[in-house]
Amino acid sequence: MLDLLRTLLAFIVEIGVLVFVHEMGHYLAARSQDVVVETFSIGFGPAVLKRKARSGTVWQVSAIPLGGYVKMHGWGDEYGSGAARPGSFGAASLGAKTIIVAAGPLANLLLAVVIYAGLFMTAGQIFTKPVLNQIQPSSPAARSHLLAGDQVLAIGSSPIRSFSDLQRIVVTHPDSVLDFTVERAGKQLTLPVTVGQAKVDGTKIGHLGVVGTESTLKRLAPVPAIMAGFHETGRQIASWASNMSMLIIQHRGLRELAGPLGIAQVSGQAAALGMVAVINLIALLSINLGLVNLIPIPLLDGGHLLFYAFEFLIRRPLPEQAREAGLRVGLAIILSLVLVVTFNDLTRLGAVAWFTHLL
Repeated sequence: MLDLLRTLLAFIVEIGVLVFVHEMGHYLAARSQDVVVETFSIGFGPAVLKRKARSGTVWQVSAIPLGGYVKMHGWGDEYGSGAARPGSFGAASLGAKTIIVAAGPLANLLLAVVIYAGLFMTAGQIFTKPVLNQIQPSSPAARSHLLAGDQVLAIGSSPIRSFSDLQRIVVTHPDSVLDFTVERAGKQLTLPVTVGQAKVDGTKIGHLGVVGTESTLKRLAPVPAIMAGFHETGRQIASWASNMSMLIIQHRGLRELAGPLGIAQVSGQAAALGMVAVINLIALLSINLGLVNLIPIPLLDGGHLLFYAFEFLIRRPLPEQAREAGLRVGLAIILSLVLVVTFNDLTRLGAVAWFTHLL
């Protein structure tokens, strides 16, 4: 029972933070563009708590804590009568609409930067020196005459400050010859290193066959921490993009998609590990939420941005039939994804196997 309560609490807090930041991005952008915000809601359904501010915005917490929304004046009627109302979303310029819609996902990405920077300043950043602790026999590293104890200073013109820098370059250069500058016994020398290859989930990556030294936590000063926060967020974005390309192009990864139940399960596991794990998970989920919303599927923020891009190109709003067709396609895609992630969640929890056994 305690584990269940901890899981539910962690899940509600994490989703609440992510939704609040996302919708706050839309809210602040709307206010900056003189668009009236009528409702700011965390959750869907009937309001549990609500308060009307002097600005006229109703701030509320709703019964179903699986999302949220910002209702702007004229939203949903931007091509009808709402387009002429002062302070309405429809009366805003195309650039203003783009800023308002894009602000939600961008707020999630910025939240990740802030979280990572805060963690690096307090808990510290995991740091592994680019020292080769072990060289696997008959590996590309061994054949290229790298030795245990070598510290990699640079690869080509790229300085190497951590073992992750080394990994990042090697992984993206399979079957290549790279110039390694290493420090060995107090002396610097440059070696041509032939990177091998390995396959991970059908994708060819570079392989060297080395093991780094033990990792340590290193606290960073504010400015380096902020830079590292941007770097880590960028690394996670690149990883997400790589996974999405595998999903779309190679039709892999569908089983890895998770929905609310899967996120709740991971939230409980993170809560059991401590506050740092929970905060780190919030950053990762925030990146995923921001990027998913930027996918150009109608009904998502990215779908609206796609419509605005077409409107910019053709110099007029898309025909109503085209918009409606796009929304229907978007709804079908989203419902299909909901079914997939729900099935995945139930499979991980053992519900599918239990039901199959009953049959």
